[in-house]
Amino acid sequence: MSKKRWQVFPGKNRFFCGGRILMAKQINVFFVTLVLLLGVCTLFFIFDSQYLCAQVHWTVPVIAGVLLAFTLLFLFRTSFSDPGILPRASGDEALFNDRGADNNVDIHENSTQTRNPPRTKDVLVRGETVKLKYCFTCKIFRPPRASHCSMCDNCIERFDHHCPWVGNCVGKRNYKYFYLMIFTITLLCIYILTFSIAHIVMLSQEKEESTLITAMSETPASVIEALIAFFAVWSVLGLAGFHSYLAGTNQTTNEEIKGSWAQRHGEVVRNPYTTKNCCTNFSKILCGPAYNSLLRLREDKNQEKRDMDEVRKKIEKLLLDREHNLSQAPWKTVHHLNGAPVDPRDLQTHISRTPTPS
Repeated sequence: MSKKRWQVFPGKNRFFCGGRILMAKQINVFFVTLVLLLGVCTLFFIFDSQYLCAQVHWTVPVIAGVLLAFTLLFLFRTSFSDPGILPRASGDEALFNDRGADNNVDIHENSTQTRNPPRTKDVLVRGETVKLKYCFTCKIFRPPRASHCSMCDNCIERFDHHCPWVGNCVGKRNYKYFYLMIFTITLLCIYILTFSIAHIVMLSQEKEESTLITAMSETPASVIEALIAFFAVWSVLGLAGFHSYLAGTNQTTNEEIKGSWAQRHGEVVRNPYTTKNCCTNFSKILCGPAYNSLLRLREDKNQEKRDMDEVRKKIEKLLLDREHNLSQAPWKTVHHLNGAPVDPRDLQTHISRTPTPS
């Protein structure tokens, strides 16, 4: 039985559910994220929600549940999806790229003529020169904004960064879900921190002899929630602010760290992808289309070869039919054209010049 593409995939990835779920090789930190998120929320629902529902409002645990549901949805969508992996060149394509696109160079395996491909190509994007770098691992010229992730060993389209907390790369296909996850988890941390502290304060005010210390001893789970949420909120809040800046200026983390659009040697380098309108940049990222994966992981690994063979057979059949039709043409008895002998089948190049016999 022939293997599927995901079973012979060359990158450093893990696959689950028959190739439907794709993650990085190292996913231990992802489980830490999941345990912290579910652990804190579980403590909140068990030890805080009943009291707050009775003393404040019944919507308090409902809102927490909605925020948790959206956070998990965006987390799983970011972690389990293809971030925008570019397929590697295979067969003649890789050989062609390795030996150069020179018509005088034989690209077959028995050829001894080789030359290293150029490392970069310059293309114009909205009037700005952007370099396409050649990837010697994937054997392709990476499109603009793509980069090779050393952790996953793949070229990622619109590469942002590799995030161990979600166990995957963040790129063109999952960046908006990553941003929405950060936004919802920030709201969730602030929400749990606020109401866990409110629970402690309200307990301390129920009795005259009660103090904050006695209230904390009565509900230690609220103290744990508040501590975890307090330290987490600064990280995710800063991350949310940073990615809001990137989304507003239509940049990636990779471009910001490398200074791709920073001023160099006194020359101003314009970002060709930004619209110079924060709202438009946000809408392009958050409301943009859902891009299809280029990997086709669940197809048979030889499906592409079979498709090419089928196309080749159709082309050969068309050529044979054309040759047969030319051999049956009314000018097949003509043996000379302009004084020179001509094979009747070669007359197709002179159809526009040769009058049809009456």
